[in-house]
Amino acid sequence: MTMSGEDGSGPSLFKRLGAGLIAGAADDDPSGIATYSQVGAAYGYATIWSLVLAMPLMIAIQAISAQIGRASGRDIGSNLRKHYPPAWVRSLILMVVVANVINLAADFGAMGAALKLLIGGPAHLYVAAFAILSVVLQVFIPFSRYSPVLKLLTLSLFAYVATVFVIHVPWVDVIKGTVLPKAALNARYAVAIVAVLGTTISPYLFIWQAAQEVEEMRASDEREPLKHAPEQGADALQRIRLDTSIGMVFSNIVAGCIILTAAVVLHAHGKTDIQSSSDAAEALRPLAGRFAFVLFAAGIIGTGLLAVPVLAGSTAFAAAGVLGYPSGLEHKLQRAKLFYGVLILSSLAGVALNFTPIDPIKALYWSAVINGVAAVPMMVMIMLVSTNHRIMGEYTLNPSLKVWGWIATAVMTTAAVVMFATWGK
Repeated sequence: MTMSGEDGSGPSLFKRLGAGLIAGAADDDPSGIATYSQVGAAYGYATIWSLVLAMPLMIAIQAISAQIGRASGRDIGSNLRKHYPPAWVRSLILMVVVANVINLAADFGAMGAALKLLIGGPAHLYVAAFAILSVVLQVFIPFSRYSPVLKLLTLSLFAYVATVFVIHVPWVDVIKGTVLPKAALNARYAVAIVAVLGTTISPYLFIWQAAQEVEEMRASDEREPLKHAPEQGADALQRIRLDTSIGMVFSNIVAGCIILTAAVVLHAHGKTDIQSSSDAAEALRPLAGRFAFVLFAAGIIGTGLLAVPVLAGSTAFAAAGVLGYPSGLEHKLQRAKLFYGVLILSSLAGVALNFTPIDPIKALYWSAVINGVAAVPMMVMIMLVSTNHRIMGEYTLNPSLKVWGWIATAVMTTAAVVMFATWGK
């Protein structure tokens, strides 16, 4: 049995894209926008090179995650539970869950603040409304109907591409600053680079893309796990490469546009201390005009509507998979109670953090720290799973992808070491 058109023939390009495109776009969530705005405002063009470094690494680890789901027919959490020590696996997933909840809080807060900037009114009310909308859509709309909505929301990221064309960009200076970055090689700059890498390569994206391959398989009458249907392999892997490459290149272009906007408008005018994505939007208004401000603020809301389901969904997939309970957005609520319970509770916890005295900037910092800690062992486990014949059948990684996967793991390990070496500096 073969998958008609899974190799990229037949349907339109947009229809062939799925988990990779959504994962890539969700990487530019409101908290990610805050990070990219902060480093662009603080260091101008001197951090753009880190995105160039991150892009092939991001493509590799996301493609590997997708291949795990497509080949084994199971999400990452389920594979870890079946083949590796339970205490270790649960500790690892717990770190991811905590980081995701804090990230959800930051994203809900940024969306509420952005809508307040655009229309006024109470930001906390908007935070609750966005959370309710997200939960209702995930719980009551089957994945096969919800996935196209998420794909359409990826278009909201073009707001940041458009913003670059609204402002005047000195392209010669940008190229020089990217190739020969001018920045003091100190602890703060090192942390900025680590922040970019940590924001770009995040554990929740690994979990989401693998799980979505499983979801799309369940929703199809033809797709089966490659370990049981190896004749589907060539088409499936070609489709994964296309989907992931486009999604991650898109993600990094958008991230570059955000850094570029902050560098050209904010850094160049001495506005180097940006605390949040809404701060960046507000700072653009007097310096770049209302249109740039509206594009930037509206983009925060659009990408938040895309990223919040990915964050909450990946949290639920991770928890349900590790605990051995049914999972999937295609299931009815009664069929996957723990899965939806985690999804709902993580969203509510994210909302609740916005009503506490906790400093959202510090919370986001700790989310980045926990993500940095969790990313390395998670990537090591992903590499072990993807090279395990018992899990993957004959579809273990090819030599090229294996090399790139371990390089990505080594780079993130180095980033984590740098983060701790510069702790408090």
